[in-house]
Amino acid sequence: MTIDEFQQIDLRVARILAAERLPGSDKLLKLRINLGGEERQIIAGVGKAYEPETLVGKEIAVVVNMEPRVFTLRHGSGQVVLESQGMLLAAHGEDGTPVILTVEREVPPGSRIT
Repeated sequence: MTIDEFQQIDLRVARILAAERLPGSDKLLKLRINLGGEERQIIAGVGKAYEPETLVGKEIAVVVNMEPRVFTLRHGSGQVVLESQGMLLAAHGEDGTPVILTVEREVPPGSRIT
């Protein structure tokens, strides 16, 4: 990957406004994030490592210029269709558990990561 290709990735700081488990999934969480005047929804596979209420207020690193991804979840007799409008960044610990990348000090939501 060249530096020009890397610079096409739009990385931003987002503040988590709300987080909840998705019905029928122990892995997926629905996050509502603030990107500095714009709110988005992200579906993230971090539910085994994090309780939703512990994420509210955290500032995280997010890729914002991805095509939305649609998730179709079957729950009970119906299904739920959700759109993820970005991707949070996470590393994996030694045991494979996701570790969300956070910001060391508070910065305004929407700040570009360079």
